[in-house]
Amino acid sequence: MAHFLKQKISQKTQLLLLAAITFVVYLLSSGGATPYNYFIRLSAAFLHGKYYLEVNPPWLNELVPIAAGKFAVVYPPAPAIVAIPFVLIFGVNFQQQILSQIMGVLAAFIWGIITYQKSKNKVTSIWIFLLAALGNIVWYMSTNGSVWYLGQVSAYLFLTLTIYESLNKKRPLILALFFGLAFLSRLQTVLAIPLIFYLNREKFRSIKKLFLFGLGFGFFGIIYAIYNYLRFGSVFQTGYDLIPGVLKEPWFQKGIFSITYIPRHLKVIFTSLPKFLNGFPYLEPSWGGLAIWITTPAFIYALFAGFRKKEVIFSWTSIILIALVDFSHGSTGFAQFGYRFAVDFYPLIFFLVVEAISKKKITWHHWLLLSISILVNFWGVIWINKFGWVSF
Repeated sequence: MAHFLKQKISQKTQLLLLAAITFVVYLLSSGGATPYNYFIRLSAAFLHGKYYLEVNPPWLNELVPIAAGKFAVVYPPAPAIVAIPFVLIFGVNFQQQILSQIMGVLAAFIWGIITYQKSKNKVTSIWIFLLAALGNIVWYMSTNGSVWYLGQVSAYLFLTLTIYESLNKKRPLILALFFGLAFLSRLQTVLAIPLIFYLNREKFRSIKKLFLFGLGFGFFGIIYAIYNYLRFGSVFQTGYDLIPGVLKEPWFQKGIFSITYIPRHLKVIFTSLPKFLNGFPYLEPSWGGLAIWITTPAFIYALFAGFRKKEVIFSWTSIILIALVDFSHGSTGFAQFGYRFAVDFYPLIFFLVVEAISKKKITWHHWLLLSISILVNFWGVIWINKFGWVSF
């Protein structure tokens, strides 16, 4: 690694080489084609001028019947929109998890670039890249690529790109494009707006720039409202509570969302442990979740970003707002490796980690926590994807 970093090639080229290697790692560690390819099917429907599916396979149990031979996908459509070029080229048999893997790798590359811009240090940039690529549960989610995971990986990528643009050219329409696609991947990412507004505060003092951003982002809101109206007859109906039988599930006793659900999420994100077995393999991941300090102990550096910095305050504000929505959901995210809902605010955590380490030298404890993070996620990915060693 040290020899690699000393080579006289640009940091962007180094990161591209690492990204290519990471993509191969993702491919090799994948569990194969996901059967939950709602987005590829929806993408093919879009190409035929339809906003619904005409086939309802029994394993796609979260489709909402809206008319005879018409079934709506409830999940926000950005991943299906992004998948259109792939479906055009490769057809409906394009494997959805490959798109997820591309997105996961691209997000890690962007974080490496962001870190180098702030630190001017190749080692620090590589450290963040490895943490983003292999040291957190996005590795598992990207290799799986099911509809639930792809929606989150897509939001993770586009919120990362929004932060990148906010730290660089701050072009209002590009910001709106990235933030709009994040919103159309996971609706709650719109609550990252405090940090996004702060990072673009100078640009947004111009009424014209602010208007262009509002116009661009508003376009995505209007598209989603029309999409909802076409599917369900209401611009406000997202369809989650229309999934057949969903409100009869025991974890939704007080509806899809309720603040009374918050303690169960806090338990998963902070206290969930792996399953200890009496025999081989002795230790298994739990589909119920795993504490964030186990899956990515290196996130501890986010706490050292400096609470007096305004960008840190706005980042934590955005994290709390998104977390309140996620924590109020009846389901805690199972089946999952780690606590997957946290990925909705992972870009904000990475922003804090970069803030904390960008002006410091990477030392033994950084490499130690990074190594533990990678080993834990390697364990989870291989145990689940290759051996099926996982249980509740």
